[in-house]
Amino acid sequence: MRLAGRVAIVTGGGKGIGAEYSAGLAAEGAKVVVADIDANGAKEVASKIRSDSGEAIAVSVDISDPHSTDEMAKAALSSFGRIDILVNNASLMSALPRRSWYEIPVDEWDQVMAVNLRGMFLCCLAVYPSMKEQGSGKIINISSGRILDGLPNRLHYTTSKAGVVGFTRALAREVGDDNICVNAISPGFTQSETQVKTSSAQYMKAHIDRRCFKREQYPADLVGTVIFLSSPESDFMTGQLLNVDGGYSMH
Repeated sequence: MRLAGRVAIVTGGGKGIGAEYSAGLAAEGAKVVVADIDANGAKEVASKIRSDSGEAIAVSVDISDPHSTDEMAKAALSSFGRIDILVNNASLMSALPRRSWYEIPVDEWDQVMAVNLRGMFLCCLAVYPSMKEQGSGKIINISSGRILDGLPNRLHYTTSKAGVVGFTRALAREVGDDNICVNAISPGFTQSETQVKTSSAQYMKAHIDRRCFKREQYPADLVGTVIFLSSPESDFMTGQLLNVDGGYSMH
């Protein structure tokens, strides 16, 4: 119960890896705001947390819309009175076809940036006043292991996730005086429900073969790192990128 009394917002928390983050934070005692553009998915995850004796609410949010992110923060404050943790997990990736960079439509490029970078920025803006007032906070931004190797065929996604790291480091400098920690995680290729649907067996095997640990990576493999960065155990860490990929990349 390392997070007892803490309040966490998880964007994209209604499905896939985000649902695992939500459940994991709740299991450590956090009150969780499950925020997702998929309102039904968010409700299902929040309901499951409550059935497991945790505390959670569901919020429908479009992170690319400033009004929507402000309403998300207001819902957290209205229900739980504070915001201690923000996990910027929501992103646009699995729906993107793998194709050469010169085949990416400009509007698709803009959509990826609007969600993956603008959305993260807006979510941080929404929670910052509360964290500043209480003199503490944890912001955890989800990047991707793709940036360490420059994996091809989703150039817009890779570019946006590299931007997450720059954003994390610069924001950590700006909010350090407010005692807010800002860190990032770069997951490896993870067996989420969406990845399984859009990836071939050959593609998945290639990732496993290069890892030190010759097995698939699951969402549960990432939860411990999120909990650590949310907890007092990481209070003197900020501006850092933690790579969790079974030894695929050495960073």
